[in-house]
Amino acid sequence: MHPFNQNLIQLFQAELPGEEAHKSMMPVNRPLSSNALKEAVDVKESAVAVMLFEENGKQHCTLIQRPSYDGSHSGQVSFPGGKRELSDENLAFTAIRECWEEVGIQLFDNHLIGKLTSVYIPVSNFHVEPFLFFYPEKPAFTPDEREVESIFTITMDDLLDDSNIRTMEFKISNAVTMKNIPCFQINEKQIWGATALILNELKYILKK
Repeated sequence: MHPFNQNLIQLFQAELPGEEAHKSMMPVNRPLSSNALKEAVDVKESAVAVMLFEENGKQHCTLIQRPSYDGSHSGQVSFPGGKRELSDENLAFTAIRECWEEVGIQLFDNHLIGKLTSVYIPVSNFHVEPFLFFYPEKPAFTPDEREVESIFTITMDDLLDDSNIRTMEFKISNAVTMKNIPCFQINEKQIWGATALILNELKYILKK
């Protein structure tokens, strides 16, 4: 077993930091997922694949940039993932299926390290279960042209570097702009929202 993979498995045997790790990357006035879910109805189940791999002695995490479209997550950075289908046996299967469909990487159960703390996204009413995988080689990505604008990676060194935490603005409409949104600024990409919350919990775990 790869040493980093073995270390991750050991770290996941301890209790997760949970929503405490989400707080510092949450926009002002955003409620904790557990609180927001109390008022939610007809919530949509979804899952994402947080896929790590090693290249040149550094651990990388796979991220995608969504295309621009008329929707709440247009152009945003995310993990491969999406809504659970009726045929999906469980949400881990959803994450595996979506990773294959969106970036062309076939994950298997033996690549699964564990599950991170779920995140509820009020704007789209998705309840996201993040599953952490370690892929044993450098992936040869094949992006889905409809779902994925581009694929890129960040290293765990970049994630652990506090100087990469910034704030940003996001224009919701011509009349409304969100300000002072915490984000990771890495490789000229602004990573915020649910993706940043999930990455921040991973950061907490790796700092143990």
